[in-house]
Formats: sequence, structure tokens, C-alpha cells
Amino acid sequence: MAIPRIKAGENVLISSPTGTGKTLAAFLAIIDTLYEYWEMGELEDSIYTLYVSPLRALNNDIRRNLLEPLGEINSILSLESREAPRIRVAVRTSDTSSYEKQKMLREPPHILITTPESFAIALSAPKFRELLRSVRWVIIDEIHELASSKRGSHLMLSVERLVELLGREPQRIGLSATIYPLETVAEFLVGYNSSGIPRMCTIVDARFAKPIDIRVLCPAIDLVKAPADDINKSIYDLLADIIKKYRTTLVFTNTRHSTEKVVYRLKKIFEKDREIDVEDIEAHHSSLSREVRLDVEERLKRGELKVVVSSTSLELGIDIGYIDVVVLLSSPKSVTRLLQRVGRAGHHIRQTSLGRIIVVDRDDLVECTVLAKAAMERKLDRVRIPKRPLDVLAQHIVGMSLERKWRVDEMYKVIRRAYPYKDLDYETFERVLKYLSGGYEIDKFARVYSKIWMEDGEIGRKRSSRMIYYLNAGAIPDEAKIRVLAEGKGYVGDLDEGFAEILEHGDIFVLGGKTYQVLRSEGDKIYVIPADGQRPTVPSWFSEMLPLAFDSALEVGRFRRTIAEMLKKHADDPSPVIDYLMTNYSLERHAAINIIEYFLEHLYYTDGIMPSDMLILVEKWIDPEMGSEHIIFHSLFGRRVNDVLSRAYAYFLGKEYEENVRITVTDNGFMFTFPRIVGVGRETIDKIMISVTPQNLERVLREVVRRTEMFKKRFRHCAERSFMILKRFRGREISLQSRQINSEALIKIVEEMDRFPVAEETYREILEDYMDIENARLVIEKILSREIEVKYFENPVGARAPSPLAHSIVAAGISDIVLMEDKRKILARFHENVMSLLRERGIILRSAVSPQKSTVEVKQ
Repeated sequence: MAIPRIKAGENVLISSPTGTGKTLAAFLAIIDTLYEYWEMGELEDSIYTLYVSPLRALNNDIRRNLLEPLGEINSILSLESREAPRIRVAVRTSDTSSYEKQKMLREPPHILITTPESFAIALSAPKFRELLRSVRWVIIDEIHELASSKRGSHLMLSVERLVELLGREPQRIGLSATIYPLETVAEFLVGYNSSGIPRMCTIVDARFAKPIDIRVLCPAIDLVKAPADDINKSIYDLLADIIKKYRTTLVFTNTRHSTEKVVYRLKKIFEKDREIDVEDIEAHHSSLSREVRLDVEERLKRGELKVVVSSTSLELGIDIGYIDVVVLLSSPKSVTRLLQRVGRAGHHIRQTSLGRIIVVDRDDLVECTVLAKAAMERKLDRVRIPKRPLDVLAQHIVGMSLERKWRVDEMYKVIRRAYPYKDLDYETFERVLKYLSGGYEIDKFARVYSKIWMEDGEIGRKRSSRMIYYLNAGAIPDEAKIRVLAEGKGYVGDLDEGFAEILEHGDIFVLGGKTYQVLRSEGDKIYVIPADGQRPTVPSWFSEMLPLAFDSALEVGRFRRTIAEMLKKHADDPSPVIDYLMTNYSLERHAAINIIEYFLEHLYYTDGIMPSDMLILVEKWIDPEMGSEHIIFHSLFGRRVNDVLSRAYAYFLGKEYEENVRITVTDNGFMFTFPRIVGVGRETIDKIMISVTPQNLERVLREVVRRTEMFKKRFRHCAERSFMILKRFRGREISLQSRQINSEALIKIVEEMDRFPVAEETYREILEDYMDIENARLVIEKILSREIEVKYFENPVGARAPSPLAHSIVAAGISDIVLMEDKRKILARFHENVMSLLRERGIILRSAVSPQKSTVEVKQ
């Protein structure tokens, strides 16, 4: 489908699962044309094809995989006694030596393989830039990965700069794994012409050409009452059975921490079992060195490994050879991610991709059941593309100034051709120019100097800007280690910056098996005091946790609503509902029963209120042991939307009681905790829920976010991308501590300035990319219009547990879930207290049998 379109000169987006030959299809059409040039004596020493990939490892893969077919074609020509052309392929990344770069200038490759970052620098390198004037084809691989990040915005601006250099349109070819909607990704690939009309693009949709078989596996054990060790054993027994059954298994976890833990456990199991050599079990994740990762990839490709456990590092299309089956431990949090992961199995278009999801608890079972069904029905999550990132824009304005002098309006037109900047307004563009040209006069307060000059509607470069650009360009922030210092004890260890940014004053976390409470942060240091015996308030892997996609969260909500309605119809005998789950969701009987029991417990406990996509349940529970008050919002919209809702509502709730409210956020809801009983009532809940509107939401969130560690860290990242803070200057590295201290000083300066671009981008990144203010607005609109119903439920006085569906939300707020045994003990205790209360009401729930009731009915 794709090859004739590419040969015809059309822009093409090819979307298909990993291993279905899309990269080969793109290159075959181009190689064919290059051979035609050679036969006609027209193949010059020029770069014809630019191949851009987000992964350096993938680039080396492609080079190797290109050289093989080229070598084979040349062998056939030799057999026919015909002279073979030497089509050259080269890689230019940050790993490429100066010698190799010089060699490319003397003898340019016909096919250049690079990354978005190296491409942007090459565009501004005077000599190499001239070699790019011959480019005819631009291939963008893994475009699904690039589109959803600032690296994609960075790349699309580079492509528009290339168009300007060429004075004509190169042919664009995008290669994507399973993604939705393809029309949006196609627009992202080709951008707009100078009249603001999308360029033409042909979509080759082969997303579902490959058959898939996805099943949910649930341990045949009581997921609530069984001890943690028994549940873990049952999970690993399921995993071990799959590993023994197939030749090669790829296991996905959701965090690097889990990856290491799973590899350790599997090696222990097979040390005793002896059926599999423990040397054939390996981990693969981003914290491992490049050498270790490459070794694992090569051994996997050669068929030498039995099992590889990965977090996210093997989701992209690195060639890892043949995989029999993909196992996901716990929910992948997105239908699209589920399909991308399972697509790694059966690495051939005609082979069925086998995927198995092993669940770890009842919430996980519900979520995975829904995601597996949606994946089989190809209901994909919508891709999210960052809108108008101003830090990336600032960087490219500096890059463009290195090329030549520009008219301001001319530069604006070029930038607006790139899809992420199609809606960039002129006033915002002018503010970025004002910052870069020194118009804000920040140099009076800090060592931040202009990077361009602007005069009479023209823009040009400053003398020092070229080296600043070469040393600091790129969209990937430097993630640093944050030193933890205990008062009176000194250095106790390091935290990842991603984890450190979510910590607030008073938070308690685990490091090296001990608990510490946060006092304050300064630069690259966090000061703490020991908090022996106190429960952690933030799990140490929280920053790595994937949030449930909004579209997938809505599917979970619909599922809850559908099953609850069926249970109300079959209150006396839920057998038809069990059969429905087994038939329509391919569940084993014990898994279906687990879901039915879970939902029935909640329905009987709350008198028939089931939170769903159309109903938010607000629940009040006073913990009789701790004397604390908990307000639990069952809102099934995913963590990114719940993050927005919780902070906005907490802002007004805190004002109401003049107290700091502790917030716990999960995919299925959020919770406000007061350390003492303050007496929050239905009237207060109604008041705060009407206080938050689509109109005031952003203002409220900006006020809340500004006081967080996250704002400080993200401001530094945005300032670094904008060249406001330099990571490297005059050939030397500037320490993270200096950069963070500079950042905090700059925040105080620029927050007095009206809509300063770097501060504006920091807010945008947090509210739109990290959180999801857009979908949160939709939810708030529906709450205020009563399209989403809000019901209030107050637990009985003295209740020793909240409602069943609140258990995991409350547990997330009071336990560090690295200690999984703690979580399971809390959940088991809560469950027993709920069952005890139901028995007092005369309701006895028996497995797979209708509940025996006395006077209580589930409300219709």
C-alpha cells in the first residue's frame, strides 16, 4: 500500500504494529529511486534522505538493517556482471566523532540517519547545512513517540527550517506504531502551507492488520484476604508457567523498580526449578548503562535469552528479534500502550501477537479487564500533542538567527507552518522575541543576556549565540540526582529529580529503608529530619507511575455503570452477570466472580451508589483510630485530570477551614485528609464544587502550582531550553546546584513581569502536559450542568473502614506501597470491617451465590 504512494511522491503516514515492515517499505521505495538515479548517471555525492528517530540505538539498528539489503542488491548485480553503486549510509548523533563528521563533509552519505537534536544542530552548522540542500525525503520514525513530547515540536520546527533552506517541499514519510487519531498525526507530520492550509498527506492505515490475542489472567486465590506472600507466589507461578511454555517471553512492568524486583524473583524461582538457566533472564530499562542495554538487545536478537523484563525502554521499535509472548504485570494504563507492547510479540505481520496481563488486585483486575476488551475492539486513546511550547520556540528563534537575518513577519510565517505552532498568536511570538533580544532588561538583575538583536522589524544573531546554541540545544531536560541531607546527620542518599519535584514540606518518604520528613529544598539538596516509625505519605516510585489515560478511565467508568445496572436487575442471582463477563470479556470464572463480589460489596454498603463516568461519589469517613477526617471523591477520570480537580477543590476547602489539606491522588479518585475532625458536610462540598468553574480553573491552579517544588524544577527545565539558564558555557559544564539556585532567583525576578514567556511555558507544561486541564474543564462543565451527577455518602459513625471502592484510595494516602505487605494488610482489614458491617445489616455475600438479605435492598 505504501510503496506506490511513496514512489508517486506523496507525503505518507504509515501506521502499523512493530515488526510489520513499515521501515523497510519506506526505504525500499527510496532505494529503488536511488538505483534509478545511478542507472541514469544522476546519483551525486549528496544527502538525498534524512531519517530521524528519537532513539540513538534505533539509528544504529536502521543502519545495519539498511546495509544488509543494499549489500544483497549489489550481490545480485554482481552475479549479473553489472557494476553496483555504492549507496552510502551514515549516522550523525551526539555519539558521532569529529572525524566521522569531517568525513561526511568530504563524502556525504546518500542516506543520513540522525536524531531530532543532532538535526537541529546540523541545520545551523554553516558547512553541513549546505549538504542538506539536496534532501528529497524526510523519514520520521516512531512519530507516535515524538508527537506527544516537546521533542516532536522541536523536530517539526527543524523540518520547516529545512523547507526554507530547500526553497521547495521535501517528501515526508512518517512511521508510527498504533496511534489515534491518524488524521491529527498526519497533520503533525506535514504541517501547513503559508496560507494556513494543511499540506496533503496519504494515510496508510495498517494498525490492525496483525491479529492479536489479549487475555487477563487472575491468580486463583482470594485477592483480599490471602497473605501478601501467597498472592505474590500465585502471581509468579502464573508468570513462570508462561515462561516455561514459550521460547521467548518479554515481560513489561510499569516502573524500573518493579523491573529489578521481578528479575530478582524470577532468578530465585529458577535457581530452584533448574528448568531455565538464570543467565537467560535479564532486565532492560533506562537506568542501565548503554552497554548493558545493547548487550541484552543483541542476545535477545540472537535467541539466547529466555526472558527479558522491561519497563518502557523496549516499547519503541528496536529490533529485538522474535518474541513469542508479551506479559504485562499489572495495568499498562492505556489501550494504546497495551497494543504497542503486545505488538512486540509475533514479530511478523501474519503472526498473532500474544499478550497476557497478570493482575495483582481487584482494582487492577477491573481496569485490565476493560483495557483488554477495548484493545481487542481497537478503542485507542487520543494522542496528546503539546501546544505552542515557548521554550522550544525560543531555542529555534536563536537557531534561525544563526542562519541569516530575518524579517519578523517572515520568521513568524515559517514557525506557524509547524503543526504545534499553528495557533501561535503574534502577541505571544513578540513576547518571546522581546525576551531573547533583552527587552525585559533582566540583565539589570541577573546574568541573563540577549541572544539575538532586533531592529526595524529585522532579527539577527549575537556573536556569542552560536556556541550557546551548539552546547545547549535540545528538548530533553537533564534529570539530576538530588542530595538528601538529614539535620545533624549529613548526607543520607540521593533521590531522582522527578521524585524530588513532587515532594512538599512535611511529606514523609522512604530512603534506604528508613523514613524521613521533608523540611525544605535548596538547589540540588533536600533537607530532612528522621521520621522513625511514621508512615510514608509518598511512595518512592510514585514519579515513575504511569497515569491512566483519560479515554481509558472513561471506559472503566462505563464498565462500572453497565455492570452495576446489570447487578441491580439480577440482585437475587448474579449468575447471568458472571456469564456475561466470561463470554464478553474472556475472563475465567474465578476472575469474573472477583469483580462481581467487589461491586456487590460496594453497592450493598453504599445503598446502591456506583461511581462511574456519569456519577461522582463524594464520601466522608472519619478514621476512629487516628481521629482524622477523610473526604474521598470517587472520580473516574485518570490521575492527570484528578490532579487538577483535587488541587482546585482543595484550594477552596483549605480557605473554608483555614487548614492545610493533605491531598492523595489516584486514577480512580482523590482524597482530602484533615489530621483532626473539622466537620465537612454536604453543604461545604456543594459550595466548593460550585466555586470551581471552567473560567476560574486556570487562575486557581496557577496560584496553587506556583508554591510547589514542581514549579521550581519545571521552571529550570523551561529556562534551560530557552537559553535563559545555560547548562554549558565556554566548554564547561555548569553544576545543577548553580542552575537551580539561578532558577529560583530568576523566578522571583520574572514573576513580577506580565506574562513572561518562560514562566508562561512552565505553567502551560504543568497544567497541560503533566496534568490535564483541558479534560478537567470538560468534567467541571458537566458537573455544573448536572450531566455528571454528584452523590454524597457519609459512613456510619464509628465505621472502621470506608466503602469498598475507597479502600485503595485511602491506602494510597496512608501507606508507602513499596511495602506491598502493608497495603495488603490495610486492604484486608478494611474488607473484613466492611463485611462485618454488612453482616450486622443482615447481608451475607457468598461466592458466586446470590447474597442472603434481610431488610436491605440494592436501590434501583
